[in-house]
Amino acid sequence: MSTERVADEIKFAYWVPNVSGGLVTSDIEQRTSWDFEYNKKLAQTAERVGFEYALSQVRYTASYGAEFQHESTSFSLALLLATERLKVIAAVHPGLWQPGVLAKFGATADHLSGGRFAVNVVSGWFKGEFTALGEPWLEHDERYRRSAEFLQVLRKLWTEDNVEFAGDFYRIRDFTLKPKPGVFPELFQGGNSTAARDNAGKHSDWYFSNGKDFDGVTEQLLDVRRVAQGAGREVKFGLNGFIIARDTEQEARDVLREIVAKANKPAVEGFRDAVTQAGRSAPDGKGMWADSSYEDLVQYNDGFRSELIGTPEQIAERIVAYRRRGVDLILGGFLHFQEEIEYFGARVLPLVRELEAAERGAELELAAV
Repeated sequence: MSTERVADEIKFAYWVPNVSGGLVTSDIEQRTSWDFEYNKKLAQTAERVGFEYALSQVRYTASYGAEFQHESTSFSLALLLATERLKVIAAVHPGLWQPGVLAKFGATADHLSGGRFAVNVVSGWFKGEFTALGEPWLEHDERYRRSAEFLQVLRKLWTEDNVEFAGDFYRIRDFTLKPKPGVFPELFQGGNSTAARDNAGKHSDWYFSNGKDFDGVTEQLLDVRRVAQGAGREVKFGLNGFIIARDTEQEARDVLREIVAKANKPAVEGFRDAVTQAGRSAPDGKGMWADSSYEDLVQYNDGFRSELIGTPEQIAERIVAYRRRGVDLILGGFLHFQEEIEYFGARVLPLVRELEAAERGAELELAAV
């Protein structure tokens, strides 16, 4: 099945491991590190082999296998200054940021990086962080209403002078931000619920989905596009996937089995208790992780569900199939980041480009008939 708009080439992003514990909550060996020198080299490698984006995670306190964590915006800026082309997306929480302050930071980051700074607005699932910091915890749809205002304020401050905004959560009075960004920072937002999709369609440039199979992607994508079209907008679609590329399918499947078999059970179950409550708190019951299994949550954004597991050929074909359904970007997690991003860039990404070129050629031939 294809959708109304298909990108010429799918883009690639990777999760920045600025949080300890890697991208799976498992005691399997993970040859990765959350320190800056490792991440600096990783960003430079990813840029060299063809990744366009990196997403810095946001976590403020030790929890669920993430004992240590670097703050996302400052870490993103450091990676931007260590690279030349890579766009770095900093995840931020409304409720812990005032949008005018983030807008100022973002404008500076834009100028320092030559227009490569972006923001992922995370409405918040981790109640414990907010309450530990003495901040109010809002109900599910109220968090998304706050995020909607946050996104609107960012956009206005980055594009307008003498900004006035009177919302339920933020009030801006005759405020002018200078300098403004030279390149408008792209705004990303995720979530599964109706409130999340509505926000993305009306206010974001990109919608991030947790891991999904083909049917799940299509259902979400069509819904977000419907909302966006009603608002006279267009939104791009990013899909999370945990990538296990090996020379044989058997090797890749064995790695997946070992990850799950060695899962840190207390950490996974603690995470499941927190996020299942968060997902089911959505009025429609469609919040993130509402239907995630224990195995899904070993990769904490349902990355196994996207099934990017197998040989380079199998993974490339599945990525191109997602592209045909309207996916614009794959957000990849890896077990051993440095070596696996190298492998992906050498073995998988070229196959994706070959398949995309072949499909475009076939479409041109059909159009000429």
